[in-house]
Amino acid sequence: AFSAEVVPQLVIDGWQITFAPDYPYQIAEGEPQWWADVGEGSGIDWFSFELGIDFEGHRLNLIPFLTDVLSRLPAELVQLAASSEPKDAKKFIKSCAGLKVYHALPDGRLLPLPGERLAPMLKSLLQLIGPRGSRIVDGKVKLHRAEATAITDFASGVNVAWAASAERLIALGNDLRRGRTLKDVSPPKSFKADLRPYQSEGLAWLDFLRDTGFGGVLADDMGLGKTVQALAFLAREKAQGRLDKPALILAPTSVLPNWQAEAKRFAPELSVLALCRGSERKQLLGQIAKHDLVLTTYPLLMRDAEILLGHEFHAAILDEAQAIKNPKAAISGTAHRINARHRFALTGTPLENNLGEVWSLFQFLSPGLLGDESSFRRNFRTPIEKHGDAAAQAFLSRRLKPFMLRRTKQEVATELPPKTEIVEHVRLDGDQRDLYETVRSLMHKKVRDEIEKNGLAKSHIIFLDALLKLRQVCCDPRLLKMPQARAVKQSAKLERLMEMIPEMVAEGRRILLFSQFTSMLALIEAELGKRSIPYVSLTGDTADRAVPVKAFQSGKVPLFLLSLKAGGTGLNLTAADTVIHYDPWWNPAVENQATDRAYRIGQAKPVFVYKLIVEEGIETAIEILKLRKAALADALFAGTSKSGLNLTEADISALFAPLDQHQRDLAA
Repeated sequence: AFSAEVVPQLVIDGWQITFAPDYPYQIAEGEPQWWADVGEGSGIDWFSFELGIDFEGHRLNLIPFLTDVLSRLPAELVQLAASSEPKDAKKFIKSCAGLKVYHALPDGRLLPLPGERLAPMLKSLLQLIGPRGSRIVDGKVKLHRAEATAITDFASGVNVAWAASAERLIALGNDLRRGRTLKDVSPPKSFKADLRPYQSEGLAWLDFLRDTGFGGVLADDMGLGKTVQALAFLAREKAQGRLDKPALILAPTSVLPNWQAEAKRFAPELSVLALCRGSERKQLLGQIAKHDLVLTTYPLLMRDAEILLGHEFHAAILDEAQAIKNPKAAISGTAHRINARHRFALTGTPLENNLGEVWSLFQFLSPGLLGDESSFRRNFRTPIEKHGDAAAQAFLSRRLKPFMLRRTKQEVATELPPKTEIVEHVRLDGDQRDLYETVRSLMHKKVRDEIEKNGLAKSHIIFLDALLKLRQVCCDPRLLKMPQARAVKQSAKLERLMEMIPEMVAEGRRILLFSQFTSMLALIEAELGKRSIPYVSLTGDTADRAVPVKAFQSGKVPLFLLSLKAGGTGLNLTAADTVIHYDPWWNPAVENQATDRAYRIGQAKPVFVYKLIVEEGIETAIEILKLRKAALADALFAGTSKSGLNLTEADISALFAPLDQHQRDLAA
């Protein structure tokens, strides 16, 4: 005779079971009562979830049994169950209609659980625990308080009797679903700005998160006023008597003056302490507790960590929070340890390269919500980035949605003029083309040899160096420190740029020109000098950023040269109507941030964005691969699956393809 535990597996495997009259187990008859319960878990923000049945005095937790059933279902059925599409839910329930699973009761009888009753439970449970069921601990589902919406979704998807202990959590989940529209929240009368409707909504959202004890990411597009929304929130906190300890603002060095200026302009009632470089900072550190708002930078956080980590802050707000995107970096670990009642992040790019950045951000906002780094990689990064796992992507997006508020310019800033993007294709010819092919052949062989020896994962330094050399040839051979480059006098891209700029200046255009290479900006400056075209520049070596910004914004010069790293964030340059990207790189988010120096609230003119791209070679290949990163960032908000970012052998071949070979394989 088969044991009771074997029967469910046989049914799932397709066996048709007919019990013989002398079968040693009795089949129980009757309809069980399904129940769900929520109990305390490990730690204040954790709880445990149970799902089970009551039958003739037996109260059984079926979480282990149901997860075992899920693990044995065909993969195509699991995909249907994991989908949030209503049509897939109907397909799953229909597919399970003829299934009858048997569960052994303590008295030895087998209780049949019909598929039409079991299917909604299985689907809702899968939506709760995720495709890999990594949250099952001691037969219960371990969930974070921030996942209350998952319990609410479960409650709406199945008909079960809920224990009274779950009512508060279900109510919290309902609140999180509509959190930003719960109530009308206004800044105090002392606040000196009229918020746009979407900014008022952002203020209400921040206030709701504060009220419920959650952290969140304000991820609006650049230029939509994240700083103003944060200041309105802090002004309200002071006006209502909650700001009894200072709030800490952590920002890039380049952005700190903007915080000072906007706090003085919009929230003059807040006493502000700006920690700056220099010997006087030691005295300022002793005054932290006497102020409402403490401004510091990411580099200074590392220097002053011992003192800053010793304070308790009412709120900690990370501006340009992608600064802590690397979870292994010292700055990320230090930021995670800040002691604050409330935690928020401001960034237009919560994801730039990979999902590991999202993990690091939420480790600051809600420690433990996404598990530890290794489990997050196993359950989300690898399935989503490498395998395009739609179920894992949808599950992650549902979990993070209540804590990420993102509005695009197209959604809310209808007053913005149009933006036109133009790709200027440049062709390499003559000696420059020959140099590219020489460097390409040498570097491709070097990369192939390194990958064959150590594998792709351990060859990234050689790989990136090879790409750098090819990019330098495209920009200007003089950037390349190789003997073969010395004799090459051609620079197709620089020649095209010097055709464009005089014509644009004559048309009255106001131009921002970005390059990642400061040495390239120096070469461009020399050409501008020959043509007597006035300009200002800003790089990491610029001592006073305000001087070139003022000269450009006031109309004294028509052209602003900026390094992408130094000028890509923290500047408001709405006097510009033209943006030129001289050289492309992997990250579309950083490129968009640079464009948004001009295309932001306050811009009254149409903006034209030009990208100089060498056709056929490395730069065209990079543009195609960039689409994957943009797609992954979009998926984080949309809950859809996109292709992964990891380079394949085909990608490597395309990146190092000869100039006369099309990039069709990479595009496909």
